[in-house]
Formats: sequence, C-alpha cells, structure tokens
Amino acid sequence: MEHIRLLLIVALAFTGFQLFEAWQKDYAPAPIVSAATESPAPSAPPASPSTAAPVPTADVAAPSEATPVGSPEADAPARIVTVTTDLFVLKISTVGGTLESVSLLDYPTSVAKGAPPVELLGTDAARIFIQESGLTGSDGLPTHHSHYTVESDSYVMKAGENTLVVPLRWTGPTGVSVEKRFVLTRGAYTIGLEHEIHNVGATPVRAHAYQQLKRNDESSRRGMVYTYTGPALSTPDKRFEKHAFKDLKEKPIAVTASDAWVGIIQHYFVAALLPPAGAPYSFYSKVLDDSHYFVGFTSPETQVAPQGNAVLSASMYIGPKRHDIIETIAPGLELSVDYGMLWFIAKPLFLTLRFMHDMTGNWGFAIILVTLLLKLAFFPLSAAGYKSMANMRRVQPRMVALKERFGDDRAALNQAMMRLYKDEKINPLGGCLPIVIQIPVFIALYWVLLESVEMRQAPFILWVRDLSEKDPFFVLPLLMGLSMWGQQKLNPAPIDPMQAKVMQIMPIMFTVFFAFFPSGLVLYWFVNNMLSIGQQWQITRAIEAKAS
Repeated sequence: MEHIRLLLIVALAFTGFQLFEAWQKDYAPAPIVSAATESPAPSAPPASPSTAAPVPTADVAAPSEATPVGSPEADAPARIVTVTTDLFVLKISTVGGTLESVSLLDYPTSVAKGAPPVELLGTDAARIFIQESGLTGSDGLPTHHSHYTVESDSYVMKAGENTLVVPLRWTGPTGVSVEKRFVLTRGAYTIGLEHEIHNVGATPVRAHAYQQLKRNDESSRRGMVYTYTGPALSTPDKRFEKHAFKDLKEKPIAVTASDAWVGIIQHYFVAALLPPAGAPYSFYSKVLDDSHYFVGFTSPETQVAPQGNAVLSASMYIGPKRHDIIETIAPGLELSVDYGMLWFIAKPLFLTLRFMHDMTGNWGFAIILVTLLLKLAFFPLSAAGYKSMANMRRVQPRMVALKERFGDDRAALNQAMMRLYKDEKINPLGGCLPIVIQIPVFIALYWVLLESVEMRQAPFILWVRDLSEKDPFFVLPLLMGLSMWGQQKLNPAPIDPMQAKVMQIMPIMFTVFFAFFPSGLVLYWFVNNMLSIGQQWQITRAIEAKAS
C-alpha cells in the first residue's frame, strides 16, 4: 500500500540524511599528528604548547620572538597560574601569558556524581586547544613566547568580590614595560584582556595587540551523532560563516572588519575572540605543520609616545552556547547554535520549549507539552489523514475480494482498486499526511535536542537523567515501538503478504533505530504516537459506527 511505501521512503530519507551529515563532517582524512604534539615520555616534562606557534604579522616589521637579552626572567622556567572564579578554573602560563586550560565548573562531563568539569580549553595527548596573545609592531614587544613575571601562582575570586584581576608583568631592555591583565567578572563567561604599555624610552612605540586560538583538527563524531567542530567568523557583511579546518589551507581567513569576531565552536560550547566595537581589526587564520590551526585577530596600530602609556583592550567568550547569554555578547554569536537547514522550524521550537520549561521546570514535561501543541496545530490535517485510513479499513473486505478475484493480474487489480477508491471517495495517500507533516518537525527537534546546551544533561523522571543522550535502559524506545505497533492495529492490514511482513517488522526496526537517539526525541515520538492513537481510534470508531 502507498502509505507503507512512503513510510519506508521516509525512514530511508532520514537515514540518508544522517549519512550525508556524517560524510560532510567526516570527509577529511585524520590529521597528521606531529612529533611536537605527541604525548611526551613519562619521565620527560611536557613541552609548552606555545613553543612553535607563529607570531601574526601586521603591516609592520615582524617582532623578535625571543625574550629580550638581559630580561631577568629570560631563563626562568614556565610557571602555571591557577585562577578560580564562580564559573571557571583557568590555568595561565607565564610563557606568553597563554591561556592553557579553561574548565567550566557548572558543566560536568557526565551526570555521574563527582564528575569533573568540562575542560573547554586544554591540552592532552590527543587534543590541543589554547588561547595565545601578545603585541607586535616595534621590535622588542612581548609576544606569546615572552616570559612574564607574576606575584602569585594562585588567584581566587572571594565571596563578595565581583571582579578578579590577574596581572602579569614584562620588562624589555629598551625602556618598554607591559602589564598584561586578565579581568574576570562574577557570573560572566566573558574574560577581559588588557595590555598596558609603559614607554619610558626615548623613541615612540608602535603596537598592535593580537589574540589567537590554536587547535588541532578533532573529529566531530560522537557515536552516530555528528556536529560541527571548527572555526567561525562573523562580520557585518556575513554573520556567522563556518570555515572548516580542512579548508583553511586552501582558503585562509584574511578579512578586515569592524564589529566582528572569530572563534572555534564545538558541540555545546564556543571560544570566541571579541575585539572592541567600532574599529577595523584584521582577522586571520594560519596552518602549522598541517595539524595545528590558528584563528585570530590583530588590532589597528597604536602609537605610544616616549614617557607615555596606552592600554589595548579586547575580550573573549569561553563558555556554553546558551541562548540567553550569547545573544547579548556579540552580533551573530547566537548563530553558533547551529540548527541546520531547518533552523526556521527549530528556533521557534526551542523558544516554545524554553517557555514550557520556565512553566514546568522540567525539559521532559516541556517536550510533552510542545508535542501536544503541535498535535493541536496539525489536528485538521491529521484528522483528514485518519479519516482516509478509517475509510480504507472500512473497505478492507472488498479490497481482499478484489485481490482474490484478479489474482496476480496486478494491472487489473490496480484499476479495480482505483475505481473502488473513486466510488468511495477515498484518497489512498491521505493516510500518509500525518507522517509527512511530522518529518520536518522531527528533524528540527532532533537538532534542537542535539545543539541546545540547555538540554545537556537535563533530567526527566526516574531513570532518564539526560534527555540529550540515549535512554540507558531502552525503556522509551520499547514504549515507542509498542505504541507504533498499537497504531498499526488501527490501520487497514495490507492485502499483499510481503507488505504485511514488512509492516510486522517496522515497529522492531524503528525501536532499534530509536534506541540510539536522544531520549528527548524518543519521548516526543512516543507521546505523539499515543496522541495519534487516541485521535485515530476516535475517528475510526465514528466512521465504523456510521457505516453500520
């Protein structure tokens, strides 16, 4: 029957969609890991992640990358400064003032008790993701290779404090000194970064501040799930443009723009470099040894007169892709929540879900209420489809009789069935309508559950502790399969034996298929099936009562 074929086509189409996403995001070959990034031997200390990083060039001579001769800290070993706030644990190296680790205290790695926080920036044997910054321009300015001094190895935001400033100091041999400051604010994932230049020399100093993110190419695959991991650039001319790692070598970023930002996004989280608004900044990308990638910006030139001072300021956002936060940080940053091609359906879905969550305090109940609203919105179309199915069920004995009459003469059988449909005013494709309607909503909700950090580790009830992950005990997929089987019982049985067998295995196939989907998505499909069963049962009973 036609609706069975459509159901199979829909399942195949969705599977094809998943495979296409996987191919697009996993097409590039695995990155080559250089010897410099391999895990060192246990007896050897790990190398600084900043060792071989390039210094960006502005429209001036490239600075020396070495610490100036005579600097008291030139031969000093790197020290790690640990900074703790209400949201972060940061680790800053005195070599370059490089931000080598950022852990997000409000986001544990799992729902298990005592799970460590997500380390968004960090380094290990398989991954490097750090933030570097410095100054270019006149010779002798500190880059991310220069050594800074610090007053303490530990800074903690105390109760009652709203701001924490972490200063690092550098002094050059030409009468220039720099204080580099990380400025952290309570309750904010935005980190300020300032370079205060003191020029006590006899000649002017030309300075450009730069920031850059360094990362190796990392697979976006999480089991059957693929999400984008890579650089993104947002300018007034083109808000939020993704630049895949594999494309940066052939198509590097080279843009000058005001009111723009550049960053690297991944599943649920983003690190974005945010220049001050109003001035043109140069945005760039670099590829080092085909396995390390840089994106960053360089500021316009600042002249610091002899005996003068200047402060070059910028900021960065390192945290979750929470809608209520990133919408206010920078234009286009909210687009880092990538809902795919059906964003125009997904965004209203999320806003409705968030409204329901604000009312109920539970994302699972919010999904149930949104499912009910969707069912009410599509009630007339669904009713038309179920009426068609009920009428098909009513004439089922006559269709069986036609099958017995014409036997294997499929052409004659099809003509006779079409005449029957016409006489009874039945649309054989009408029963497919409820399924077709649900598919775009289903895919959009899939991306909402996959991309919205608000639903990450969101509990529902009892055993469902994370709606963004699969059901650990497969209870919801089994309930969904049973509801699908029950819905089939209200539909007319196929007269073709092969189609009947296919229909018998469909609930099993979909149960297995849904077993690996986010449990929030399975919850939506199960509730939708139950509502459909109620609506279809009522319509079928009314039509059969009228026929009798």
